[in-house]
Amino acid sequence: MKSSPARNNEAISKIDLIRSRLSEGEAVRLRGNDWFFWATAGGSSAVLLAGETGVAEILITDYQALVVTNAIEARRLEEEELPEAFELRVTPWAHPARHEAEIRKAAATRLIFSDRPAAAEEPLAAELVRAKRTLVAGEVERYREVGRLAAEAMTETLKKARPGWSEWELAAAGAGSLWSRGLEPALVLAAGERRLQLYRHPKPTSEQLGNQAMLVFCARGCGLYANLTRFVSFGRLPMDRVQLHRQVWEIERQALEESQPGVALKTVYGKLAQAYAAAGRPTAIEEHHQGGTTGYLSREAIATFESTETIGEQTAVAWNPSLAGAKVEDTFLVTGQGLENLTHDPAWPGVEVGGLQRPQVLER
Repeated sequence: MKSSPARNNEAISKIDLIRSRLSEGEAVRLRGNDWFFWATAGGSSAVLLAGETGVAEILITDYQALVVTNAIEARRLEEEELPEAFELRVTPWAHPARHEAEIRKAAATRLIFSDRPAAAEEPLAAELVRAKRTLVAGEVERYREVGRLAAEAMTETLKKARPGWSEWELAAAGAGSLWSRGLEPALVLAAGERRLQLYRHPKPTSEQLGNQAMLVFCARGCGLYANLTRFVSFGRLPMDRVQLHRQVWEIERQALEESQPGVALKTVYGKLAQAYAAAGRPTAIEEHHQGGTTGYLSREAIATFESTETIGEQTAVAWNPSLAGAKVEDTFLVTGQGLENLTHDPAWPGVEVGGLQRPQVLER
């Protein structure tokens, strides 16, 4: 992601925010890809998509903002990922111990707070965690673009899918559509008619799709996750399936109506539990997690009865209530004026539920 004055200003504001939480003799060390994306305003240290940590990390003190990496990655990071607010420190890749030595040298005797603390380090302050989950203007702008592109990739994929495709082929087409738009396929799940009724997380197989298919994306762009699920039916969807999807929309409606600033995640989960019970499926909530807040992780916090987090203004949420054979999911921005669907595609057939457009099953 190319640097720009806006990105640099955002990075400076985040460095200043971190410093405002530091006392004398303290430093912050950010190891995770999620925190690297956040601190650099969309820059990436990720090479292995499945990794929690990448090829660089950040150290911030009262007077330094460093990115420490090895000689393999330094030029690319400097030219393509980093805003000017950070100073690059380079260590030889063949001597990995020098990376840690560089960090320790820069930190000196300071107490280190980290997102993934090692021995003698402390966890980050809760205020910083909340700040990461509260989107600033530049992040909202990037998120809208990521969500739009992810939704378009989903529509493109399912409009060209064929019942004779294997689940592998559907997942491959989806991943290709994401990559062609510059998005990383952090998760692509695909299931045909038989397996979508059996598993909530169906890793794709060689089995043919048949008359129906489900496709799930966790698409990452600029570090932000666009989470969405869609279904396609090759021919008219049977009425029992229509009713099943309607039940799921109604369950989701309860979560969306509760998704307001200041509402506790456990409150939303309680509403979902009531909605499943009202649908005559009181134990279905135990068959799959229901989602929660999202952003620089596919799920920043998953809602349960034991959750301690609350939904903040300018926070993203992605709920995914499901019954065997039906699920609904989009990524929403929570604002003081209501919900903004970041993964809505006007080209996809929709139905109004509780004042919001929700995705129908695409019949082809």
